[in-house]
Parts: sequence; structure tokens; C-alpha cells
Amino acid sequence: MPLTKVLITVKSYPTVSSHYDEQVSIAGFREDGTFIRIYPIPFSKKTYEEQYQAYDWVELDLARNTRDFRLESFRPVTVDAPVKKTGHIGTADHWHERKNIVLKNIYRNLSTLIVEAKHEAFYTSLVVFKPARILGFEVEETEREWNSDRLAKLTEEKNRGQVFEQPEDPFAMMKKLPYKFSYRFIDDKKEEITLPVEDWQLASLYWKSLKKYSGPDKEQRAINEVRKKYLQEYARNSDLHFFLGTTQQVHASTKQPFTIVGVFPPTMPPAVVQGSLF
Repeated sequence: MPLTKVLITVKSYPTVSSHYDEQVSIAGFREDGTFIRIYPIPFSKKTYEEQYQAYDWVELDLARNTRDFRLESFRPVTVDAPVKKTGHIGTADHWHERKNIVLKNIYRNLSTLIVEAKHEAFYTSLVVFKPARILGFEVEETEREWNSDRLAKLTEEKNRGQVFEQPEDPFAMMKKLPYKFSYRFIDDKKEEITLPVEDWQLASLYWKSLKKYSGPDKEQRAINEVRKKYLQEYARNSDLHFFLGTTQQVHASTKQPFTIVGVFPPTMPPAVVQGSLF
């Protein structure tokens, strides 16, 4: 079987709302612009941070993940299948080459997307979404530790041999984010929507920012850096699109299963003013 060529655009951060083997995944695009999700990905913090970089072209030996009804889901043929990097797409000419791959199919209405996600002919679970207008960027304090009951169930799932073994346990390696970060926006039907941002890039920015500060206000200063990046830089000064995705469990059990699993913020020419905020 030929290797599958994928442009990586999304790296997940561990979440307890999915099966154990879905804890660490990457997603991206084939050359024809169709979305693909890949899990499980052999995980160690160093490997995940350094080997799988956004907008790298990689080649992998993949097969459909038949344990997952979502048609975009694939798995490595073997747990230690090599990932061959074959190139990288940069940001020249306001992300022109990236946009040629990413922006071939854009959704603008969440209700329509949910209908398609629940229809057995599609089960759509990964899309590019263009908000009509950004209303704000919300930050909410949450639990500071992983849910112990849910972790126990995931560990039981792993011990039953239902999943590929991971070199490291993502929950042991990665701290739980103590805050939930969400975009509030409207779609093309003027529906107001709030969706959390659950990607590696945001989590990494928060933890790296936190390390720079000391004192009782260090978390607030780290939050301010995240807000500056995601609200001021992305929402105000880029042609912001979202990568929306689901986890298998939530897709099946929840009426609205989507979260923002990544952002696509191509820069705009200086003469273009982003008028969609507030």
C-alpha cells in the first residue's frame, strides 16, 4: 500500500472526553484538501513537541480506524510506524500556499454542520469553519486536576488491551489546563455560539508564558498573553478560521459535539482591515 501524505495542521492536547487511544492525535489534510485524523500517535512529550510540527508534510502507513465510525479517522498500520517528514509549507505571501490546501471547503453555519455530523451518510467530524464575526474570547477557571473517575475508566480500557500501547501516558506527562479558553462568535445565520479552544498550541502558549512569571499574578499574566495572541493578533489582525472537530464519544452522545481543535490565522495585506470584531 502506498504511504499517505498529510499536511499536519492540528495537534491535540490530552482530554478525558475520548477513548484512551484517542488522547494523542494529529489531524491535517491530504493533497486533495480532504481532512484526516490520525490516532493513536506514539507519544512522549519530546516526540510530540518536536517531531510533529504544524504545516509539515509527512508520509505515514495508514489504515481506516475501524473502531471509529467517523470517516476521517485513520490509524498507523503499526504502533511504531515511522513518520517521514517530506517538506514544510511556510507563510510567504500571506499564507498563500497553506490557503490553497486548507480553504477548499469552508463551513459557515453551525446548525447545518451539526445535521451533517449526525447523518449516517457523513458523520462529518473535522471541518474548516469561518465565523461571521468574533464577539469575544472567554476565560473560565476549571478543575486543576484530571477527573480521577474518568481516568480510572480510561486506564481500565487501556488495560483490557483495547488500544495501542503508548510509550508514555499523556495524563502523566501533561498537566491539565486550569482554565477553559473559548471563542464567542456568530455564524452566517447570526446565531451566537461559544466554543472552547482545545489544541496543543494554546496549551503550550499558556504553560510557556506561565514559566516566565513569578508572584501571585503569574497565572493572570499568562492568561493575558493567551488573550493577546488569540484575540488581538488572531481575531483582529488575521483572516481567522477555525478547525472544528469532535471526539468519538462526544460525537455520539452530545447534540452539539464540536470544539475548536485549532485555528488558521493567515495574515492579511496591510491595506485590508479586519472589520469583523465587535
